[in-house]
Amino acid sequence: MNKRFVAAVALVLGASLGISAVAAERVTPKEAEAMVKRGVAFIKATPRDKAMAEITDPKGQFVDRELYLTVYKMDGTAMAHGANAKFVGKNMMDLRDGNGKEHIRERMEMAKTKSAFWQDFTFLNPVNKKIEPKQMYCEKSDELVVCGGIYKAMN
Repeated sequence: MNKRFVAAVALVLGASLGISAVAAERVTPKEAEAMVKRGVAFIKATPRDKAMAEITDPKGQFVDRELYLTVYKMDGTAMAHGANAKFVGKNMMDLRDGNGKEHIRERMEMAKTKSAFWQDFTFLNPVNKKIEPKQMYCEKSDELVVCGGIYKAMN
């Protein structure tokens, strides 16, 4: 079924039930995991520069609502970022979330011992422009950590 049609139906149903449009379109954990797995496969099958450009493209196949992929090298350098191309090529190890947590540093530490994991932090939701709790699903693939996450609305 067409994604736009489904989104339109969700908006109408959400409005009729008193649910906000953003809540009606929230990404699920399964969708985040599936996109990360698609991203890992794409990186393995595509020349590195082309893969990183596609993942960074805000209109590309790896952006869906507030879900987008990020790709980091183990040293904290952003190789691709679907929500903010300005991060690409920069070492983000010292970046702190809205609560002061060094979430990139924590992510890289987790990737040293786990091949797949979920991480909690806060980040700017690119759809509603609010700082929200975020859960990021990550998979380590060779020397890269590929992640995509869901936002949780604050009550």
